[in-house]
Amino acid sequence: MKIAVAMSGGVDSSTAAYLLKSQGHDVVGLSMQMYDNLGNADTTYGGCCTIDDLADARRVAWRLEIPHFTLNLEANFHDKVVTPFVQGYLAGTTPSPCVLCNTHVKFDLFHQKAIAIGAEKIATGHYARITREDGSFALRKARDLAKDQSYFLFELSQAQLAEALFPLGELTKPEVRGIAEEAGLSVARKKESYEICFVPQKDGYPAIVEREAGIAPGEHAGEIVDVDGNVVGTHDGYYHFTIGQRRGLDLGGSAERTYVVDVNPFTKRVVVGSASALERDELVAQRVHWIAGAPPSGPIEVQARVRSRMADVAAMVTPLDGDRARVSFAQKLRGVAPGQAVVFYQADLCLGGGWITR
Repeated sequence: MKIAVAMSGGVDSSTAAYLLKSQGHDVVGLSMQMYDNLGNADTTYGGCCTIDDLADARRVAWRLEIPHFTLNLEANFHDKVVTPFVQGYLAGTTPSPCVLCNTHVKFDLFHQKAIAIGAEKIATGHYARITREDGSFALRKARDLAKDQSYFLFELSQAQLAEALFPLGELTKPEVRGIAEEAGLSVARKKESYEICFVPQKDGYPAIVEREAGIAPGEHAGEIVDVDGNVVGTHDGYYHFTIGQRRGLDLGGSAERTYVVDVNPFTKRVVVGSASALERDELVAQRVHWIAGAPPSGPIEVQARVRSRMADVAAMVTPLDGDRARVSFAQKLRGVAPGQAVVFYQADLCLGGGWITR
């Protein structure tokens, strides 16, 4: 079978390519150039897809004796990922660009490119599993729950799952590194990246927002207020803040830890309060996607996750009109942020999810 592997230059995708090649498949390595590396040569990024990463991918492909090509997906990535990211912060929400990248770039445009060169399936280094039951495909958590990435894949459709492979789904991270070392892959001990790939390490995401939106210094400055409306400080731009944030407030004068509890783009006010002010036991999500294809006929019990690194929490999901749903939690959660994804599970089965609105 001809399989196109999305090679980022990291140990995971490199090992995925090695495993598929070892199984006798006709493997082609495809790397994605997501942003202008040459035009930002003096900028250090914290994620994948840098010039060095692309070079690592080429070296691994050479080692595996498989063809390798780099796809320039800058325009699509900008439109589908960077622009919504900027719009999200300007709207006072907290974007989740990695989900958008998977949905619109890796499993859409990348897939189209792979099919164009004759590939029958695509494969990535994601830690997740795909199973087939009763004629339909299911997305499941990885065996290594500490590395599970199913949260970022909740928008995948039946058609996308049918043509995708996750070779690492049954492996742990140490096992993957061990396989890479035995195979002589140069990236076997390469450090992992947890940062957003297109955000500069030095300046952070506000620099992206300012550059893309053409924001002048102080243009979105405003007040920091407590939950009672009392002014307790000022800020240089409300888009510097996200719900649940503690760092960067520098308010002083309070023995209690202070968190961002709301960001209002219309008044340019950032509201702060105690940890208890962050607590929520219910949310409404829009653009809810059910991997099986159709929504449930009524309320269902699930385990829900509102951030990628948070634990699952027991919840009841009630479908609403259109593509919305109400999610009621069995306990109060902190830091439920509009713009983030809420993903639904039953045991290790990912049912789907949606985008938090309130």
